[in-house]
Amino acid sequence: MQTVLLAAGQGTRMRPLTDNRAKPMLPVADKPLAAHTATTAVEAGASKLIVVVGYESKAVREYFGDEYAGVPIEYAEQTEQRGTADAVRAAEPHLDPGPFAVLNGDALYDEASLTRLYESAPAVGSYRVDDPTQYGVLYTEESNNDTRVTGVVEKPADPPSNLINTGAYVFPAEAQTWLDVGESERGELELTDVLERACNENTVTAVPFQQWLDVGRPWELLEANEWKVGDLTRDIRGDVHEDADIRGDVVVEEGATVDAGVVIEGPALIRSGATVGPNAFVRGNTLVAEDAKVGHGVEVKNSVLMEGATVGHLSYVGDSVLGRDVNFGASTTVANLRHDDEPIRISVKGELTSTGRRKFGVVCGDGVNTGIQSSLNAGVKLESGVRTKPGETVLRDP
Repeated sequence: MQTVLLAAGQGTRMRPLTDNRAKPMLPVADKPLAAHTATTAVEAGASKLIVVVGYESKAVREYFGDEYAGVPIEYAEQTEQRGTADAVRAAEPHLDPGPFAVLNGDALYDEASLTRLYESAPAVGSYRVDDPTQYGVLYTEESNNDTRVTGVVEKPADPPSNLINTGAYVFPAEAQTWLDVGESERGELELTDVLERACNENTVTAVPFQQWLDVGRPWELLEANEWKVGDLTRDIRGDVHEDADIRGDVVVEEGATVDAGVVIEGPALIRSGATVGPNAFVRGNTLVAEDAKVGHGVEVKNSVLMEGATVGHLSYVGDSVLGRDVNFGASTTVANLRHDDEPIRISVKGELTSTGRRKFGVVCGDGVNTGIQSSLNAGVKLESGVRTKPGETVLRDP
């Protein structure tokens, strides 16, 4: 099944991490986010990948090359993010005649469900959520023991159901000529308009996904990391001191260093070039990316430390996302729990939004530096390049 992969941020307006731009190469466990989607697509039966790029296109091309997991890759450039239908229209010259699939590159799908989607063409992936008002909601009817899609409505105030569109489609061959759609009320060219036409002219099956995650907000990146790090199995190849204690499903890549007195409780992934310790404690679905450093007496729990991030000695980081080359000064402490035990809220586009998580720490953009003994409140976001003063307490976004 030829598959169009919309690299994160392509097709629709960029979604914020900390700097209002989605990053297609954000690390999730052992590979970038978009690569997990590409891997699942190939394992499910993709015969060719057409990757739609724009923002950070050079990094995407360098990572994937001309072939990925034995499947050829072609690239289509979307220079302006005008909507998902426009993104697929950019890919249309690369499509061979026949049905084609479209996947959002900033979403995670389970292989078994994606395989069923490919086999059920024309089809759309579906998933049930508690709050469907933030998604495209499917209209369906039962037909011959299958669920048929009859339409879709975007982010309705009064949803017809809690069954949503996962952004995974298989369109009939004739849909290649349906991509010139008009602008929606949001001012975008929507792929859901193509889905609507497919529903009118074909029988479109709603394929339920066992696992699915749309990764557009910081806490969803943390959830994605929990999913993928949780799938790892123990593999110790790096330099681990004889006095270190490695427990459970921990991966220490060749070129990583774990010093004396360190305890790592799996699942956890220590990438090549990373250093941990001495006397550090790492636990709970934590990624320590390439060349990141966890110093003496530091505890890191259920967090993502991106490439080159450093957590200085005697610090605590919990349920947090630290960008590239972040540097936490000694004794920096992250709060990750409200005293009233309510879910942590975080500012998204100027509005406080519930993460739905009882525990969530901070999000730091690339190059953030904290002074020694800084205290960061739960739900705080620090934009790229922000610096805190020694002893500063940060209760809300600067």
